[in-house]
Amino acid sequence: MAILKRTYGILFAGAATAAVIGMSAAPAFAATTWSVSPGGAITGKSGKTTLKDTSTGNALSCTSSSTSATLKKGSGLAGRGLGSITKVSFSNCTGPLGLTFTVTTHDLPWKLNAVSYNASTGVTTGTITGIDATLSGPSCKATVDGTGAGKHNGMVKGTYTNSTGKLKVLTTGGNLHIYAVSGCAGLIKSGDATTFSATYTVSPKQTIKGS
Repeated sequence: MAILKRTYGILFAGAATAAVIGMSAAPAFAATTWSVSPGGAITGKSGKTTLKDTSTGNALSCTSSSTSATLKKGSGLAGRGLGSITKVSFSNCTGPLGLTFTVTTHDLPWKLNAVSYNASTGVTTGTITGIDATLSGPSCKATVDGTGAGKHNGMVKGTYTNSTGKLKVLTTGGNLHIYAVSGCAGLIKSGDATTFSATYTVSPKQTIKGS
C-alpha cells in the first residue's frame, strides 16, 4: 500500500506540474505562419539606447537611434526573415570618463525574425540577427558581434506590440560580445558579453499576428 500511495503521489505531482506549465505557456506559442499589415517600408525611432559590458558593468549610451526596414506583407508568411533592417544610426554616443564614440553598422541588412505570438496581448516575440557594428572614438575602438569579430552573427531578442507599435530590444536572450578592443581605458574588454537595450517606435504602425 505504501508503494501504491507513493506511486499515486508521484503521478499526481507530475500531472499537477504539467498542468501548471501548460497554463503558464498557453498564452504564447511558436507560430508556423504569420500575417503582416500593412507591411512594406517602415522606420523606427528610439530615445536612449544602452550597450552594457556585463563583466565590467560599464555602459555606453546614445541619446537616440533610428532605423529603416522593410516587412513582408500578407498572410501565410514564414517567421524567419519576416523583415530586413537596411539602415541603423546612433546619435550622441558617450561613455564613462567623457568617452565619445561613433557607431558604424556592417553587413546589412540584418534580419527580423518572428518566433512566438501572444494573442491575448498582441505581442510578438522574435529576434534580430546578423548584427555587426564597430565603436570608434579618439581613444576607443571595438567591435560588437556574436561569436567573433567579423562573424556577422550577433543576435538580440525583442518584442513587438501591435497596440503601441513599439519594438523593444530586450537585455536577455542575445549573444552580443565585444571584440578587438583598442584603448577604451579598460572600460570594456575583448570577449566580454554585452547587452543592448532600446525601444523603437515603428511607423507606420504594423499589425503582426502568428497562427
